[in-house]
Amino acid sequence: MLTLIFGLLLNLIRLYTWVVIISCVFSFLYAFGVLDTRSQMVWSIGRFLDRLTEPALRPIRRILPATGNMDFSPLVLLLAIQYLLTPLVRQLYYTMAFNPGF
Repeated sequence: MLTLIFGLLLNLIRLYTWVVIISCVFSFLYAFGVLDTRSQMVWSIGRFLDRLTEPALRPIRRILPATGNMDFSPLVLLLAIQYLLTPLVRQLYYTMAFNPGF
């Protein structure tokens, strides 16, 4: 049961990583005029992606200095997921699964 829960948690983290990447690609396509900005579907997808990623990106944007038109907060979020969150979840799983006194 513990393996199932942590496997699901790691899959959700991986899925959120892809959501952040797709949101970045979508914003580039939107900014460069590749996507039709008048389309209701494009607007709905953009709003959905924004609702998923903005709560995690907003605190990072407050900490990072202004760099003009470049937004490095998705990069910082992806690096934090890759090098902080995923190893932390794996270590927690190993501690709970292989330490009988825990």
